[in-house]
Amino acid sequence: MPPSPPPRRAPSRSRNGKKTRRRTLRQIIRGVRRRARRAAGRVRRLWRRSLQLRVVTSTLVISVVVVAVLGVFLMQSITKTLIDGRTRAALAESQANVSTAIGHLMAQPGEAAKAFSAGQGDSPPAPVPIDPVEAAANALANRGDERYNVIIISESDVGKDYVTGNIDPRSLPTRMLKAVRKLTPGDPPLQLTTPLYYEHTSVPVPGLVIGSRVEGMPGSTYEIYHFFPLTDEEDTLALVRQTLVVVGAGLVLLLAAIASLVTRQVVIPVRLARQAAERLAAGKLEERLKVRGEDDLARLGTSFNEMASTLALKIHQLEELSQVQRQFVSDVSHELRTPLTTVRMAADLLYESREDFDPAAARSAELMQNQLERFESMLNDLLEISRHDAGAATLDIEPVDMRDVVLRAVGDSEALAERNSTRLELRLPSEPCMAEADSRRVERILRNLLFNAIEHGEGKDIIVTLGADRDAVAVAVRDHGVGLKPGEENLVFDRFWRADPSRARTIGGTGLGLAISREDAMLHGGWLQAWGMPGEGSQFRLSLPRVAGAELRGSPLPLVPPEVEMRRTWRGTTPVMSSSVASGGEGVFDAD
Repeated sequence: MPPSPPPRRAPSRSRNGKKTRRRTLRQIIRGVRRRARRAAGRVRRLWRRSLQLRVVTSTLVISVVVVAVLGVFLMQSITKTLIDGRTRAALAESQANVSTAIGHLMAQPGEAAKAFSAGQGDSPPAPVPIDPVEAAANALANRGDERYNVIIISESDVGKDYVTGNIDPRSLPTRMLKAVRKLTPGDPPLQLTTPLYYEHTSVPVPGLVIGSRVEGMPGSTYEIYHFFPLTDEEDTLALVRQTLVVVGAGLVLLLAAIASLVTRQVVIPVRLARQAAERLAAGKLEERLKVRGEDDLARLGTSFNEMASTLALKIHQLEELSQVQRQFVSDVSHELRTPLTTVRMAADLLYESREDFDPAAARSAELMQNQLERFESMLNDLLEISRHDAGAATLDIEPVDMRDVVLRAVGDSEALAERNSTRLELRLPSEPCMAEADSRRVERILRNLLFNAIEHGEGKDIIVTLGADRDAVAVAVRDHGVGLKPGEENLVFDRFWRADPSRARTIGGTGLGLAISREDAMLHGGWLQAWGMPGEGSQFRLSLPRVAGAELRGSPLPLVPPEVEMRRTWRGTTPVMSSSVASGGEGVFDAD
């Protein structure tokens, strides 16, 4: 028997714990990123909407830059002046000390002792030095009074180096030492800014080193180094720096406050004008601005009020004219119904008896019958459009299966499609597609779209697609005829508009069908949109909310046909559009 495979071990708790921690960490990072993006979005919106914020922020940034530049310039100037003054004083004092030291270094040991004793004055007795270097160092130390320290190095007698105070010899840089040894006795001293180290302390302090090379007794050369600490100057500069920062911050805040106050005086009237314009655009024609003063903003308010008054007057006149026109159309339409009924009865009688007439009279009866039907249809459309204009159009809402509505509209268009040798293809979902709508008005919209597609489809196939999602239903009518030119997708819904005025209507339309269809769609809270391209045909899409009164946020069907969008994508002329389309069974209605 082949050996059985070893048993699989269950994952350890530590491994699962690591995976859980990594997953939790990723979730935390994603959450932080989302919050950061939301905060950044709120800041961007506030930045775009607030003129005052932009002005104050710009003033603040410019003020910070200006104050920083001025502060740096002032700080450099003060630092240079203070350090230069201290350097000049140190040079003068070091040169005086060098003259004193030369007097000691050129004396014999006994004379140096006498000079040192004379320099002590009434001070308590001290050991009498016998070495000139030691005498010079002590003399300089007494004069320094802890304001500086001195190191004297004897070049001819190695080992006779003296240090005053608690200065650490490592405070003397090597480059300074080498530079001084290149000097000729009597040359001007050298100076160098360097950190100074003291015994029993580890933190250096800024200081100034001045080095001189002098001659003593014949055959003796000495180096004298003075070490001046710059702690007082550093404290003064720190205080000046702190003062500049405080004054600069206060100045920046003061400028920001001034900018905010000045901007507020300009922004508030502009903001009031914007709010008044929004209310005026919302239909409150009595909205006016309060005018105070005679400045530019006051003249702006006066001009705004004059414009609002003129606009309200013109709108009132146009409303009256539109009301007169609507009333005229409605009255004429109603008044024409009675004679039209009488003429229609007579025309029906003549049409039924046309076989008894001679051929010319029979043809005249047929033409009169057709034109009366067209006239009656136009009259009905005028009455319907007048109801929409007057706001008297209402909906008879009921739950309907949109598949049945589409089938009834296609059935009404069957005869016209047969006469134009047009094939109708249906793409309907297999499941019920319920919506709350006025079936009569929706069916009329679809009939108008189908009649329009048949008239302009040039005998090519027409595709009717029904789609739905959770919130909306949509019907798209696609033809492959002449199409629409750019910009005509909005004009096509205007009353009595024609893409080609020289082209006669082949199915006897009134020119109001698409205008009424758009009004019916808007009455449902939906959309009626058109797309077209020369040589590609056109597509009309009706989108309605599933629940009456709900806000329509999107459509389950794309406005641009998928095959056209795919060709564009292949050519690299436009990005891919995506949409959610409810798919199901497909049916084909052949009118041939």
